[in-house]
Amino acid sequence: MIRACSLAKHFEDRKRGEIRAVDDVSFECPPGRIYGLLGANGAGKTTTLRMLATLLKPTAGTATVAGHDVIEKPGCVRGKVGFLAATTALYGRLTGRETLAYFGRLNGMDETAIVARTARLAEEFRLAEFLDLRVDKYSTGMKQRVSIARTVMHDPEVLILDEPTLGLDVLAARGIVAFVRGCRDRGRAVIYSTHVMSEAEKLCDVIGIIHRGRLVAEGTLGDLRARWGAEDLEEIFVRAVQGEEEGVS
Repeated sequence: MIRACSLAKHFEDRKRGEIRAVDDVSFECPPGRIYGLLGANGAGKTTTLRMLATLLKPTAGTATVAGHDVIEKPGCVRGKVGFLAATTALYGRLTGRETLAYFGRLNGMDETAIVARTARLAEEFRLAEFLDLRVDKYSTGMKQRVSIARTVMHDPEVLILDEPTLGLDVLAARGIVAFVRGCRDRGRAVIYSTHVMSEAEKLCDVIGIIHRGRLVAEGTLGDLRARWGAEDLEEIFVRAVQGEEEGVS
């Protein structure tokens, strides 16, 4: 279970004063579900994800992840979460295999488990052909596939994925979408942020739209279609954001 309760994150800027990057955001994602968090650049979605992953401390509110409070027990949360950030960097001097082993050890895996898990992920993400090359020789798509494999190396109960198909070709992106769907089917709770509306339509059980730090719409795709009078998720997104701008609830 992931539960955000009135989460807020405020920053001080010398010129602009207080910036409310996230402002009173609440939502839930139970096991076996995918929650899609959609928003334009700067809307607050990445800040929200970073608070859930304990990389940022909330200004107000709190959240629980896999039964642990993100403020009181951040170490316990990190052991249960696989977090992929859009800006995740890899160590260029390591090979893909060394990268997976490194993150496996960080998460307390023994060598036997690391070898077995690496073999499984290499097959699942089609990594075998470049797994023993140094990461600084990888293409953008290759790096992204290893980044996702690193994220799930310890088979976490909760996945927080920010733009997981960024930089991937169509076939690789389809593979990632299938993998995420499989995680849901195995009872994982998944927060999925993407700019690709077709992915959100196919994957997400519930969709939340965030704008200027606030959750302006939430529901199943059917709920959102009924509320905003549109079939296409991109059109729903635009209407929800424009409605907030115009003060329409």
